[in-house]
Amino acid sequence: MPRVIHFEINADNPEKATKFYKKVFGWKISKWKGPVDYWNVSTGEKDEPGIDGAIMKRMDKGTTLLFVNVPSVDESLKKIVKAGGKIVTEKTAIPGVGYSAYVKDTEGTIFGLFQEDSKTKWNRVVSWRRLSHIAD
Repeated sequence: MPRVIHFEINADNPEKATKFYKKVFGWKISKWKGPVDYWNVSTGEKDEPGIDGAIMKRMDKGTTLLFVNVPSVDESLKKIVKAGGKIVTEKTAIPGVGYSAYVKDTEGTIFGLFQEDSKTKWNRVVSWRRLSHIAD
């Protein structure tokens, strides 16, 4: 069964937000070495319950996003559209990690899909600004 596996906290000032979450919760936060400004967040030890996530530059009126781990982003996108949801961004490769896509449910709530694949290479660079229309 697909489970929530990741979150993204949107912040106007991600550097300031990382300091806040480190100070308040003691989370381990490190800047990703990829082509976009993205800070990986570890919220606890691997043997403890919970999920890890990230802090990123706010996308227009963006909020915290959850990601659901799925066996296939392509198949999940088909199911979402068939159930009345909408695709916000098409499947995008994350090199060495997998694939992701953003979708809206029937109530307009945005969430992400994630498919693990360590052999992934960039098929295009994600422009986070492209997501600015998601609040519409």
